[in-house]
Amino acid sequence: MIVGSIAGIGAGLAAIGAGIGIGQIGGKAMEGMARQPEAASKIQTAMLIAAAFVEAVALFGVVVAFLGTGNVG
Repeated sequence: MIVGSIAGIGAGLAAIGAGIGIGQIGGKAMEGMARQPEAASKIQTAMLIAAAFVEAVALFGVVVAFLGTGNVG
């Protein structure tokens, strides 16, 4: 019972961390594009790759949190 609650908290923290990380990436990318519009395509590509890595780490955190309960698989 308590282990499931802890896993839920861990999954929630992973999701919150991903949201904050992607928000920071998007905000800084928009700032960079506003400062140098000619570099927008390179900035956008780097932003998308970084956002994908943040999502992957968040998904890994959620999987680890649920594996801790022993109910998966």
